Amino acid sequence: SITFQKIKMKRMPFILLALTMFVCLSAKAQAQSSIPQVEALLEKMTIEEKIGQLNLLTPGGGVATGSVVSENVEAKIKAGNVGGLFGVAGPDKVRMAQKIAVEQTRLGIPLLIGSDVIHGYKTTFPLPLGLAATWDMELINRTAQVAAKEATADGINWNFSPMVDISRDPRWGRISEGAGEDPFLGSAIARAMVTGYQQDDLTRPNTMIATVKHFALYGAAEGGRDYNSVDMGRVKMFNDYLPPYKAAIDAGVASVMSSFNDIDGVPATGNKWLLTDLLRDKWGFKGFVVSDYTSLNEMIAHGLGNLQAVSAQALNAGLDMDMVGEGFLTTLKKSLDEGKVTEDEITQACRRILEAKYKLGLFEDPYRYNDETRPEKDILSKDNRALAREAARKSFVLLKNENNTLPLKKDAKIALVGPLADSQNNMLGTWSPTGDTKYAVPILEGFKNVAAGAKITYAKGANISNDKAFAEKINVFGPRIEIDERTPETMLKEALEAAKKADVVVAVAGEATEMTGEASSMTSISIPESQKMLIRALAKTGKPVVLVLMSGRPLTIEEEMGLPVSILQVWHPGVEAGNAIADVVFGNYNPSGKITASWPRNVGQIPVYHSMKNTGRPELKKEWEKFKSSYLDVDNSPLIPFGFGLSYTTFEYSDIKVDHSEITQDQPVNISVTVKNTGNYDGEEVVQLYLHDVVRSITPPKRTLKGFQKVMINKGERKTITLTLTPDDLKFYNGNLDFIAEPGVFEVYVGGNSDAQLKTQFTLK
Repeated sequence: SITFQKIKMKRMPFILLALTMFVCLSAKAQAQSSIPQVEALLEKMTIEEKIGQLNLLTPGGGVATGSVVSENVEAKIKAGNVGGLFGVAGPDKVRMAQKIAVEQTRLGIPLLIGSDVIHGYKTTFPLPLGLAATWDMELINRTAQVAAKEATADGINWNFSPMVDISRDPRWGRISEGAGEDPFLGSAIARAMVTGYQQDDLTRPNTMIATVKHFALYGAAEGGRDYNSVDMGRVKMFNDYLPPYKAAIDAGVASVMSSFNDIDGVPATGNKWLLTDLLRDKWGFKGFVVSDYTSLNEMIAHGLGNLQAVSAQALNAGLDMDMVGEGFLTTLKKSLDEGKVTEDEITQACRRILEAKYKLGLFEDPYRYNDETRPEKDILSKDNRALAREAARKSFVLLKNENNTLPLKKDAKIALVGPLADSQNNMLGTWSPTGDTKYAVPILEGFKNVAAGAKITYAKGANISNDKAFAEKINVFGPRIEIDERTPETMLKEALEAAKKADVVVAVAGEATEMTGEASSMTSISIPESQKMLIRALAKTGKPVVLVLMSGRPLTIEEEMGLPVSILQVWHPGVEAGNAIADVVFGNYNPSGKITASWPRNVGQIPVYHSMKNTGRPELKKEWEKFKSSYLDVDNSPLIPFGFGLSYTTFEYSDIKVDHSEITQDQPVNISVTVKNTGNYDGEEVVQLYLHDVVRSITPPKRTLKGFQKVMINKGERKTITLTLTPDDLKFYNGNLDFIAEPGVFEVYVGGNSDAQLKTQFTLK
């Protein structure tokens, strides 16, 4: 070290110059790519060509997620002003675009071809909240592999997935795109999806770049209103919301997408603390960061300045690629000339994008993803559809089985009613822009496929909604709510006539596809009144009623849970919807799904989630007490707790054991429990472990998920399940954001949902 006070003043300029040169040379060495071909290319590029690589455009034709569609795309590619495209698919179309970039530009730099492949490509799987309900990481990984295989067969090499935003507000429509409320489960799913898309070699023609989104905290938007502000302390960020993003980074995700919301008053797209200090410096992310759809331009509406100002801020913050807005393309040269950005910053952003293209093998073969023989054999294959059917039925959650009505006999007389019972347009779910509803199996067709001997009478019974203005909003991407020419009274009468002649009624109700998803926030998340009237009337018939409930979010169904009906939650199941639902309803598969976001009693209870904290005046008794943290009108507990899901069989938990009553800081601990299938069906159970840190330096949650295992147990069989807690599982971020485990007592709960009562404990020394 140098003590400057002891240096003679005449030597100061030399010493400072030497130190400055050392720092600058070190920074330059660190900035250089480990890929020599990338550095060689950068040496040849003009500043305009470098800026062009930072520009991501869409020519339209697909499903846009904003009001802007790029213009003069072909001319911009020829001018070297485009680094990537999205909304283009098909080997022939992608080849044409690549041909322009490679053969009609000075340096022949190939394009990234992106797409939103959220829950499958053409073979559409259940929406992500449904996939999460499988609690099956191997299955989720396989769905991502198939999605990558199909998308790359159509020329796509970059995926804007997975979305890993934690959400504890079901009013937010995009809760359907994530894994729910829990960071531990969300992290496991993030890892499974990233490794499924990317696998171990991005140069393989059936793998693609994954993009973790939306960085960060997007699922905590105020009021559940999409694109809204987020206000959150750092401790909550690091403990509850950031872990799934970090898990994706650690799994090697190659791309990160910034979110629309602000964080500490700075929009994520221009937030240097987020994109550089945290993402790169603290977490060591080496890939590239892309904005969300025009989120750079939207910083203007946030109040941060004009397009030139926000573009410079975003680049300085660590954003590498501008999606659709063209702020980088049109303003960075001017900002460079005015000293508001540096050439090194532009070069570094360009370097990261070129590195991604190199890792995909595009410089070696720009047409690697343009094999015209692949779509026919790789897309919507028999095996792919079989996986979609498996994933769908494993995602279904049995919420209630009144008098063990389910499963139904395959020769029963069935009244199949409801506006979603024969609605092909509503099976795929939100954010399936690459899917095609004509390939979806509606429920009526699935029933006939699985139970050919059943006598099925179909009646629509009700509209999804009777509100024409509301239907117009939902039908922006095609007919989802179709209001019948018949009156509601006529349709209800037809349903009741069908019920009268049946042994059992299956009513399919809930949300249309676009009632959840982006820009689909709701202040009321109950079943629409038009359908509630149908369900009430059917429940009064005295016939057994099975409510097959379709939605992309937790709903407020306190009334329906109180009716004498069975309830099977099926989300929006994807291309094999009808077959998968029939598999479960008729007993070909025993439901095993568990919800991953608590279902509130009403919207006034939101947020309600399993890892809430005690107050200084906690509600300790079931009976209401004055001066306790409680409501006057409803219980504190959710209507349906996190991790809940019934089976056609029953499971009994017993004999919980911990292998060490005391452990050291670097020592794992094993928790074992015996689970017995006490019912009449073979079935799968998700064994869940929750942890409570009894005393610590900052207030602990009541319990947090720290382990789970999905296991098949045959009827009458007893299995011992062992779950391991690692040293990191005991850690948390304290007030200084140190990741530590503090000595003390830890309580462990194991069971079939977050209300598990079987308990043991151990002490961390």
